[in-house]
Amino acid sequence: MAEQRRGAPRGRVDPARRAAYDVLRAVDEDDAYVNLVLPPLLRDRGIAGRDAAFATELTHGTVRRSGTYDLILDHLAPKGIDAPVRDVLRLGTHQLLGMRVPSHAAISTSVDLVRTAVGHRPAGFVNAVLRKVDRLDEAAWVDRVAPPAEQDPIGRLSVEHAHPRWVVEALRDALAAGPTDGDALDDLAALLSADNEPPRVTLVARPGLADVGELGVAGAEPGHWSPYAVRLTEGGDPAAIDAVRDGRAGVQDEGSQLVALAATSAALDGPDARWLDLCAGPGGKAALTAALAAPRGAHLVANEVAPHRARLVAAAVRRLPDVEVVTHDGRTLELPPFDRVLVDAPCTGLGALRRRPEARWRRRPEDVGELVRLQRALLVRAVELTRPGGVVTYATCSPHLAETRGVVEDVLAGREDVTLLDATAALPQVPDLAGTGPYVQLWPHRHGTDAMFVAQLRRR
Repeated sequence: MAEQRRGAPRGRVDPARRAAYDVLRAVDEDDAYVNLVLPPLLRDRGIAGRDAAFATELTHGTVRRSGTYDLILDHLAPKGIDAPVRDVLRLGTHQLLGMRVPSHAAISTSVDLVRTAVGHRPAGFVNAVLRKVDRLDEAAWVDRVAPPAEQDPIGRLSVEHAHPRWVVEALRDALAAGPTDGDALDDLAALLSADNEPPRVTLVARPGLADVGELGVAGAEPGHWSPYAVRLTEGGDPAAIDAVRDGRAGVQDEGSQLVALAATSAALDGPDARWLDLCAGPGGKAALTAALAAPRGAHLVANEVAPHRARLVAAAVRRLPDVEVVTHDGRTLELPPFDRVLVDAPCTGLGALRRRPEARWRRRPEDVGELVRLQRALLVRAVELTRPGGVVTYATCSPHLAETRGVVEDVLAGREDVTLLDATAALPQVPDLAGTGPYVQLWPHRHGTDAMFVAQLRRR
């Protein structure tokens, strides 16, 4: 473990822990995203190798479990904790309860960190609180601060797996809407546990530009479901791979790859030459879709409402032929009808909690209603932009029923010119989806992907 290499004299804060603290402050103060802030910070400070791995595990793990750690800290310090000191205590608590860091090192380095980052006054407080944290292991602390499972199973799972209660309830409802095997609470617990596992880095070899063999670096293996996927089993920087650096391949979860595959494989009635990605940013699905369009002679229009995200789309598709990037509000886009339309709608992101550790604590239940209104408007416009006989693929990186089935069924209820297709037929390579249609719902604990939802509609 990286901790074995940390012999810094007392009073000096090692760069990895300071980096983790600075990222936590950015998340708290600036609504920053860990996956966007941490990598460049590590590069700028020259933190690499085992130290970078330690900083990454410490940062992601602390943010991911911060809700549960806060219950423990508030139990020990009921009079309140200032935000900068709380971040130091969260980092120390994660080292004590969630990492194999020796107790004396976790506590002493946290005291050094608070002295350097905040001041000398809270040093004794941090030392005292972390010594109390160290008296119990994580399971015993959960027993102390969580409700008993027999009285409140959802509340217990919320604390044990560090998810807000409303998120646990939404995931429970989404699981119950689909096929289940065995005990429902066990299935829910398995999903929550999978959300807390660091995801494997998955690459996509964009067909016609790269081959999966080019991505076969040490510790890589083929994806489970996408023929273009390669899963990295060891750490490393994907940008060090030539094909990724050149834009012929990219980093893309296998669930996102399956969305693009479903959108391009649904059977059409009539021509198949004009394709639209209505919400294309940041460009991963658009790049794979364009690569699949090229050998079929199809033209892809990639639309993105935000100019800075449209620039990311343009960068992602720069090596692909016959792609047009436009910037417009997808709800009011005016273009001639398309044969295929993909709507990867903005959503709560509850299906990607493995990758976005801060999202579970940042989202609120009231966000859902606003997003649903946007999703419904985008899907309605997508149908209007589709010619008769064409197919709309609606996708979200959220399994929340209001954002998925609810949106689709609301749109279907108001139109007589749209038929709901069985989206599972577009993904025969995922065998456990067979017979579960008409919707596709992927899960981290079942498929090893983000929890992507897919529905397909044909314009009559």
